[in-house]
Amino acid sequence: MAMVSSSNPDPDTEGENTTPNTSSEGEGYNGPHVCLLKFAGDAAAGAVMGSIFGFGSGLVKRKGFKGSLGEGGSSAKTFAILSGVHSLVVCYLKKLRGKDDVINAGVAGCITGLALSMPGSPQALMQSCLTFGAFSFIIEGLNKRQAAIALPLSNARSLKQAQTSPVQGSVMVSKPLGC
Repeated sequence: MAMVSSSNPDPDTEGENTTPNTSSEGEGYNGPHVCLLKFAGDAAAGAVMGSIFGFGSGLVKRKGFKGSLGEGGSSAKTFAILSGVHSLVVCYLKKLRGKDDVINAGVAGCITGLALSMPGSPQALMQSCLTFGAFSFIIEGLNKRQAAIALPLSNARSLKQAQTSPVQGSVMVSKPLGC
């Protein structure tokens, strides 16, 4: 049986990928065309989802097949604008600010709201900007906290060792009253 020596000095991380990931979003080469490609992809995905939801909504409202197709087209346009503009603004803000945080989502939500209600009164534009911006800010804030729920592998190992090791001290437990 042949033994292969490892250059990794830490035996606990043997076989694990310890090199940093440089291909994640926001790192590596991100020319301006990357944001435009994300915009196109997200707008297309939004259009598909919008058409499905709109078509289903038309069927539920009993508008018939032709009415449902019209409803699907209208929803496809709205969803395409919503998802495309939001992803484009988030991508450019991430490049501009160098951060991926809730402020980017809030600003992107505001601009998305402006794009959706563009031929409107200044009051409608302001309301749409504030509503979409606040909603995006809150949702992104809730999503950013999800990482704290996961238990890192190193903590899981130490927790497992603590559970399997004998108790160092004994604890006195009394019986409940009335027994």
